[in-house]
Amino acid sequence: MLQLGDAVTFRARHFGVWQTLTSQITEYQAPAYFCDAMQQGAFKTMRHEHYFEPAGAGTCMRDVFAFISPLGVLGRLADALVLKRYLRHFLTQRGAVLKQMAEGESWRKFLPPA
Repeated sequence: MLQLGDAVTFRARHFGVWQTLTSQITEYQAPAYFCDAMQQGAFKTMRHEHYFEPAGAGTCMRDVFAFISPLGVLGRLADALVLKRYLRHFLTQRGAVLKQMAEGESWRKFLPPA
C-alpha cells in the first residue's frame, strides 16, 4: 500500500515507444484522496489527483490529471492535437479495469489479507 512520500516507477509503451515514469505520493488523505506528481519522466510536469467518494453501495473514483509536455510550442501543440485526447482515453480505460478488479475478486492478488 502506497503512503505519503512513497515513489513508484511505471514502465509502459505509448505510441510504440517505451516510457519510464517515476511519481511520488505528494498528498495523502485516506480514504478520500491522494495525489502523485511526476519526479522523472517524459513530461515537463505531471500531477495526478485521485478522489474517492461514497456512491450508493459503492465508491465513485474521480481523476484530475494535469500535465505539460516539454518542447515549448511544439509540446503545447502535441498536447492540444493528440495527448489530451489520448490520455483521457487511457485514464478512462484504466478506470474501467480498476472498477472490474475492485468489483470482482482479482483485487485480492494485490492486497494483503486483513
